[in-house]
Order: sequence, then C-alpha cells, then structure tokens
Amino acid sequence: MIRLGSLAGYPFEGPRLLGGWTAPAAAAVYAICYKPAPDAKPEQYAVMYVGHADDLSASGFPFKHPRSPCWVRRAGSKWKVYICSYEAPGGTRSHREQIARELIAIYRPGCNQEQYDPAWKEEWIGEYSAPTTAPVARRGPDQRPPR
Repeated sequence: MIRLGSLAGYPFEGPRLLGGWTAPAAAAVYAICYKPAPDAKPEQYAVMYVGHADDLSASGFPFKHPRSPCWVRRAGSKWKVYICSYEAPGGTRSHREQIARELIAIYRPGCNQEQYDPAWKEEWIGEYSAPTTAPVARRGPDQRPPR
C-alpha cells in the first residue's frame, strides 16, 4: 500500500509492476509511477500519470492504454512502469474524477495532457474573522499567501 494525495492521502494498492499485472473489473482511480533513482532510493516512486476508470479491465492495461508510450519513455522501459489503484468505497464516477483532479494538481504528472492548478485565489475564499478567533487569511497548498 502507498498513500497518495494531500493530508492523510488515499490508500492505494501497490505499487505493482504494470507488465504482467491483470487489471480487475472494478471502478478505480489509478496512478502510473516509476522509480526516478532506483539504485539510490529504491523505495521512492514518482507519479507520471493519474487517471480513473469505470472498469480497469477495459482500460487497455497494461500497454494498450493511449498514454502508455509516454509512460515507457519516461520510465526508460516497460519493465520499469508501476501502477497503484484505489477503489474508492462507495465512490461514484464524479467522486473518482475529483480524486484524479486532486492528484493531478498535487503531483503534476508529466504524462497527463490535462493539468489542474492547485493554487487558491483570494476571491474564492477571502479572509474572515469570528468573535472567537483573530482574522484568518487562507493560504494555498504551498503555504504562500494568495496572489
């Protein structure tokens, strides 16, 4: 198991070597990873793609997925590509989409064509004060004040 995401994260199964993996007939969010420094840090993985599927077994795994050439190129070999999956309990398609967007915003995976901005904008939340607290200014995920 590996945890991906903000705060406590989501408990993903894996990472497992993608070559030879049999995708289950299940709805899930998945992350495609590789080891950027396999000799120096063999337990460290980098996320290079995040997606979701209504049925993983129909998604073209292991290497018929439309983005798989990017994965192999980035990892250096199809035998260096790993997959992690998360079957969100009670999760609907929109819930899986939201988890995938969150992970894309956090990790900025190079093989995803769509990217999402993780920044907070002042007009979205603004400042507030309550009788029991001092004024609070919201900060983005990188802890910098909003622009």
